[in-house]
Amino acid sequence: MRPILAALFAVWLAVLQADTTKSLKPLLDDVSAAYAKLEPQTIRPAVGYFKYDYLIPAGFYKQMWDWDGFFIGSHLTHQSREQAKYLKWWVLNFTAAVTEINKDGWVPGVLLADKLPEPKPSPILGWFTVKPFLAQGAVIASERLGDYTWVAPAWEDLRLIVAYREKTQYDPKWELFFWETAMQSGEDNNVALTNDPKDRNAILAVDLCTFQLREYKAMSRIAERLGKKNEAGEYRRKADKLRAAMLKHLWFAHDAMFFNLRRDTGKPVQRISGSNFVPLIEDILPPSDARTMIRRYLWNSGYMLAPYGIRSLSKKDPAYNNVSMIDPYSNWQGPVWINTNYLYFLALKRYGFDDEAAQLAGILGRLVLADIHKWGSMHECYHAETGEGLAPTAEQSRDHTFPGFVGWNLLVQDMLHCEAKGDCFRLDWPM
Repeated sequence: MRPILAALFAVWLAVLQADTTKSLKPLLDDVSAAYAKLEPQTIRPAVGYFKYDYLIPAGFYKQMWDWDGFFIGSHLTHQSREQAKYLKWWVLNFTAAVTEINKDGWVPGVLLADKLPEPKPSPILGWFTVKPFLAQGAVIASERLGDYTWVAPAWEDLRLIVAYREKTQYDPKWELFFWETAMQSGEDNNVALTNDPKDRNAILAVDLCTFQLREYKAMSRIAERLGKKNEAGEYRRKADKLRAAMLKHLWFAHDAMFFNLRRDTGKPVQRISGSNFVPLIEDILPPSDARTMIRRYLWNSGYMLAPYGIRSLSKKDPAYNNVSMIDPYSNWQGPVWINTNYLYFLALKRYGFDDEAAQLAGILGRLVLADIHKWGSMHECYHAETGEGLAPTAEQSRDHTFPGFVGWNLLVQDMLHCEAKGDCFRLDWPM
């Protein structure tokens, strides 16, 4: 059966290669029309502790989340200069919480408008610290707005938040960062991490190190624009040091793969998870090594590439599955997630895989459009082999109605914009 399946998959890829810029334009139009009705669900008016309008994933979620808000805000920023204000306000709502909570730099990754979190660890999440995206959001919004002055009052809060992560999630021995739990990463049950309460803080993480490296670069950019030359140099040096440590400890040339590392033994966690590919959104590797990694694993149907997008875990991994679940963990052991597929899309574009990027945009565009036509909204993730929408289902909701999901699925429109109109938004900024 395997040779037959391989042949069918090859035919499928050949069909996808017929997707040209022209053929993606009608798909972009259809997705844009559908999203015009769903996008407003992600924006809420200022209320309670939030001084500014805030961003939510919609559906189940009424809270303001860290990387959810970053991706939604980045999408809105791409749509128009006027809408860049939402990414700006996402940053300001989060940084304002530093003073409101405890002033030591700890801000959780999720905030409620009507209730400030208590500064104590959660049984499941631990000290759930906002992911390192705030400075990046500030830069992306500022570049689009043509104005950095609004960041100045939040500068010291950004500094505190960065320093808090350095104090609590940095290992000076390895010069690398670690998630306290898999849940903190946002990839709730990622097999390359751990949720074992007896093994917290155990694993140095490729994705976190990449996000933090980008956060350092963003802090350097902000400092430059605010006339803080010493701080700009400080964060630039930290970025360079972290990049060097990643190449030294997390890159395994023989395998052409980044792996997470156990802090206690130094042994790599040899699981090919989607988070391993996050460094490809940055210029960390020499281009030839990055292309090898993409060809061998990311754009390979035996590992990450599936008929309906790019998987969250290699098909070869014994834990690979497409189970629909959301409580206590969402499933990152196989299903297709749009936010990480967007990062993979950026990696494909960065390293010259333009045909593959166009194919991926087309796959995901048809995937979400079918979901919207069937359900009137979208799911958080999708079965990699069938395209079926997974959690959250009606059965998993309190009132047994389909809650839907919008959030970072809006990024499909950005990918199609890039391929159909050449209007590409890559989360980068001038350096």
